[in-house]
Amino acid sequence: MIDILTKVADTLESRKTASADSSYVASLYAKGLDKILEKVGEEAVETVLAAKNAQQDDSQRDKVIYETADLWFHSLVMLAELGLRPEDVLTELARREGLSGLEEKASRKE
Repeated sequence: MIDILTKVADTLESRKTASADSSYVASLYAKGLDKILEKVGEEAVETVLAAKNAQQDDSQRDKVIYETADLWFHSLVMLAELGLRPEDVLTELARREGLSGLEEKASRKE
């Protein structure tokens, strides 16, 4: 599964030099970080709403997967725009493995 994140990240990186009219991702990069962040926020809201609907109706569970994929995708675009990769996030998750959430939160610097 990590391979797909790497492949998507590599594709996103290649879109940085593409013409804005050649791909959706290239058009996002051309519009800048604020537009990318707007998309991340939009997809986060859509994911939350899909999850809420799925709680009431099991037939909506596929929508949660679809919206979460959109959220993850746009989050990867955001990371790429900032010069980060999914491996950076995975490294942080690995660091947190075995820590209680309360311990991890307390260890963060203000």
